[in-house]
Amino acid sequence: MSNITKVDHIGIAVQSIAEARAFYEKGLGLAITHVEEVREQGVRVAFIPTGESNLELVEPLAAEDGSVDGPIARFLEKRGEGIHHICLEVQDIEAALAELVAGGFRMLDKTPRLGAHGKRVAFLHPASAHGVLIELAEKN
Repeated sequence: MSNITKVDHIGIAVQSIAEARAFYEKGLGLAITHVEEVREQGVRVAFIPTGESNLELVEPLAAEDGSVDGPIARFLEKRGEGIHHICLEVQDIEAALAELVAGGFRMLDKTPRLGAHGKRVAFLHPASAHGVLIELAEKN
């Protein structure tokens, strides 16, 4: 797929951005520059620039009743904290999705949805990517 422009970010699932922040800022000398909630996906994300890419800390949001559910919460429960996904930036997400679907790759999203920074995103199923969850994010 010639549509890929760069690695946009590496998503790291964490129980708490506040707790993880100390390691990335004090331990590695990096700085969180942007935090936002992506309610549609049930997460809070924090971005840490690292050259042309970012590390993305992904924390599950609690529901109004205090319960925590969703893909990140389930990932943390099953696997613990760690690398969750790799995000590749693409020029045209519609073209990228059409090419992947035509190629017979298994998709979690066949149409884009809204992600952090207002970008349109879609995920490939790890079964089609040798066990790696791949996110595609359209360049703004």
